[in-house]
Amino acid sequence: MLNRMVKYEDDTLDRTFAALADPTRRALLARLAQHDELSVSALAQPFAMSLPAVMKHLDVLAQAGLVTRAKTGRTVACRLAAGPMEDAMQWLAHYQRFWSETLDRLAAFVEEDACLPNPQPDPAPPIKLRASPSGGDSTPPPRRSTPRGRSRRN
Repeated sequence: MLNRMVKYEDDTLDRTFAALADPTRRALLARLAQHDELSVSALAQPFAMSLPAVMKHLDVLAQAGLVTRAKTGRTVACRLAAGPMEDAMQWLAHYQRFWSETLDRLAAFVEEDACLPNPQPDPAPPIKLRASPSGGDSTPPPRRSTPRGRSRRN
């Protein structure tokens, strides 16, 4: 299992998850998934941000390998590149299997425990009160009184 994880020691997975962490970048990828190719201006059209801001998001996506860009004349076309997402999905699938197996074992344990007969609990032993060492009732200490006069609250 450790050998499979060594594959992810490079920065590819970190860049992929960092790129996917931003909702604007996820929305850009979703738009690209609906089209084979979009120009940067067409891709940026529904977003309420400047074209340079969209370009910065596209730079992050391109550095993560999630988007490819090709320039034809003055037009830059963008395409979705799903390879890094597939690697991320494989990484996540490993942990999905781990948690599924763990939760299945927990469910089996709970079901097995629920099927066992419920033994009657032992009645609680009576509480024994100890008598005071003097054998008599205790009396509270006398109240101390202060001389009457002006109080601090006034």
